[in-house]
Amino acid sequence: MDDVVLLTDGWAPIARTIIVTTATYVALVILVRISGQRTLARMTTFDFILAVTLGSAFGRVVTSTEVGALDAIVALGVLIGIQWLLILLRARVRAVGALLTPRPSLVYHDGRLQPTAMRRHRLTEDDVLVNLREKGFGSFAEVHTIVLEPDGDFSIITADNVGDGQALEGVRDH
Repeated sequence: MDDVVLLTDGWAPIARTIIVTTATYVALVILVRISGQRTLARMTTFDFILAVTLGSAFGRVVTSTEVGALDAIVALGVLIGIQWLLILLRARVRAVGALLTPRPSLVYHDGRLQPTAMRRHRLTEDDVLVNLREKGFGSFAEVHTIVLEPDGDFSIITADNVGDGQALEGVRDH
């Protein structure tokens, strides 16, 4: 029972928390800034996992007396470095790209919902209608194609804007 600390164990742990949290936070901001805007853009599953991992590592540093600021900064740098390396590999090696980033998927085309894609992504008609409304459309009759993008967002293409369909190349089920 002697190890229980209800409020604080003195000023030294508080000072340590302030110093380590500040140093690690500044380092995290710098590392994310160096890694580029992609880290802050709309997230794919891969980006989300990195964000959660960074948050977890940062949280551990803030609350642990066993992890020093330099250890945490190195860990954060390694995580961002791994992301950067995988992004480079994804751009250069098609198989890595396919593994890390799912292809966009056609969920509505030419007047019909695509049931295979809807089941694969566990979407309902109501899910698609919500996105139509959010993008300013009143019904399916106003659109030609709806694509579920890798980041979970929906792209909506009207018949006036479909053109030759080049933007749909690489879309799954098209």
